[in-house]
Amino acid sequence: MQRKTRILIVEDEAAIRTGLMDVLLFHGYDVEAAADGHEGLDKALSGTFDLILLDVMLPGVNGFEICRRIRSEDPDQPVIILTAKSQDEDIIQGLSLGADDYVPKPFSVAQLVLRVQAVLRRAHIGVGLDHRIRLGDEVEVDMRNLSGRRGEETLSFTRREMEILRYLFANSERPVPRDELLTRVWGYARHSDIETRTVDIHVAKLRRKIEPDSGKPRYLVTVRGAGYRLLTD
Repeated sequence: MQRKTRILIVEDEAAIRTGLMDVLLFHGYDVEAAADGHEGLDKALSGTFDLILLDVMLPGVNGFEICRRIRSEDPDQPVIILTAKSQDEDIIQGLSLGADDYVPKPFSVAQLVLRVQAVLRRAHIGVGLDHRIRLGDEVEVDMRNLSGRRGEETLSFTRREMEILRYLFANSERPVPRDELLTRVWGYARHSDIETRTVDIHVAKLRRKIEPDSGKPRYLVTVRGAGYRLLTD
């Protein structure tokens, strides 16, 4: 018998936690839940989950620290953060710590399920990163080991950042539209009408790593009205 997909929900608000569990159980997932940060951290580090839904504001240990600890133990663990819609700094910080995506509160059931399915789909595909790329004379990226260097500085990348680089590198002859990245890298269905800033935030993170001057991009450039393009020379 095929194992059910396991999802951990870390959410302190009982009504939201129960609602999330009901929705995900209805869609056929095996669901566990934690009501505070300590319990959530223990379960996240000791269990085997295909996805973790992680609230930011938690008693005991906040979601950012849990995300950081998860990433230090398992760089490939899929994580979606739950955050208040108006808190842009929470979104940026969560994605910077390695979360795969975010769901803003209040959220619709349809939006939640779409994002869960997309992250799980992307995780199950596997990255297959097995080669190096060079950007100019100063940046080298080892796709297999999620590492690289810029001059004398050592770089480390998340799995998602490397997937973006790989896709842009494979299509370096043209700009890649933002919606195409959402489809091919994040796994969203085409025309799914998802509102998310995750592409822009991940690109900004990548620029800080690979660009000598992220304020004046040389390799990862924006082509106005067309998307992002990776220039290797």
